[in-house]
Amino acid sequence: MPSISFVSREPIQKGWSDDKKYRIGDEKGNSYLLRLSHASQYEGKKREFFNMKQAAALGVPMCQPLDFGLCEEGVYSIQSWIDGVEAEAIMETFPKEKQYRYGWEAGQALRKIHSIPSPPNTEDWESRFNRKIDRKIRLYQDCPLEYDSGGGEALIRCLNTNRHLLKNRPQCWQHGDFHIGNMMLDQDGRLQIIDFDRSDFGDPWEEFNRIVWSAQKAPVFASGTVDGYFEGNVPEDFWRLLALYIASNTLSSLPWAIPFGQQEIDTMQRQAQQVLSWYNHMQNSVPSWYHSLDSQ
Repeated sequence: MPSISFVSREPIQKGWSDDKKYRIGDEKGNSYLLRLSHASQYEGKKREFFNMKQAAALGVPMCQPLDFGLCEEGVYSIQSWIDGVEAEAIMETFPKEKQYRYGWEAGQALRKIHSIPSPPNTEDWESRFNRKIDRKIRLYQDCPLEYDSGGGEALIRCLNTNRHLLKNRPQCWQHGDFHIGNMMLDQDGRLQIIDFDRSDFGDPWEEFNRIVWSAQKAPVFASGTVDGYFEGNVPEDFWRLLALYIASNTLSSLPWAIPFGQQEIDTMQRQAQQVLSWYNHMQNSVPSWYHSLDSQ
C-alpha cells in the first residue's frame, strides 16, 4: 500500500497514457500525482520508477518519484506535484532569447537522462531499428491513404538512403516522448520535465524524433534544445539521423491515425506537409526551423 496517506483524489483526463492519473491530497494540504497501471505491467513500471529515481538524482528538473508498489487497483507510483503552467501554452509569449534559453535547459536535461545506460543484453540498434523501418514502410504501403505530392516516396527514400547510419549507434535510457508538450514551467518559472511513462532504451539521438511538436509550437525553443544538448557543437551526422528518425515517425503517422478518425488523419496530413517543407521534400538534412545561437 502507498506510504502516503491521502484524503482526496481528483482524476486527470489529459494525455494519451493508458495509466489512470489522479491529483491526490494529504491531510496537510500537500498535493501529489498518483499513477495507476495494470498489475501485468509491474516489471516495466518498476524499471521506469527506478530509472526516474536515477534521473532525479542526476539533477534532472522533473516530478520527483516518491513511492511505488502494488495495491488493489494495480501498480501505483506516486510523484511530487508540480504547480505551474504547460510550457507549450506559454512559450511563444516570451522573447526569443528566453525561449532559446528554456530550450537550452531542456537539451541539458535530456543529456542527463541519456547518461543512464541501457541493459547490457539490449539488442543492437541497427537490427532493432531496421526492423521498425521495414514494418513502417509496409504499413504505409498497405494504407488506403497516402501523402500528397509524392511525400510518402520522399520519406521512404530518406529512410533507405540513411539506414547505414544506424550501425554501431550507442543506446541509453530514453524519456520516450520528449517535447514541449511534456514540459511545464513551475511557479518559479523553472522548466520541469513530466510524463516518463513511455520511457524505453534506444539511440539517444532517436529521442529527438518528437522535436517536431516543439518546432511547430516554438521553433526557437526547439533550436535551443538541440544546441543545449550538444552545447552548441551539433555533429553533421546528428542531422542526417534526425531526418531518418523523423521520416520514420511521419511515414507511420498516417496509418496510425486512421482508427482515431478524420480529425487525427487531418492533423497527421498537415504535420507531414510541414515536415516535408522543413526538409525540402527530404532533400536537405538540416530542417529550416533550426537557427543556431548566432542567428537568433
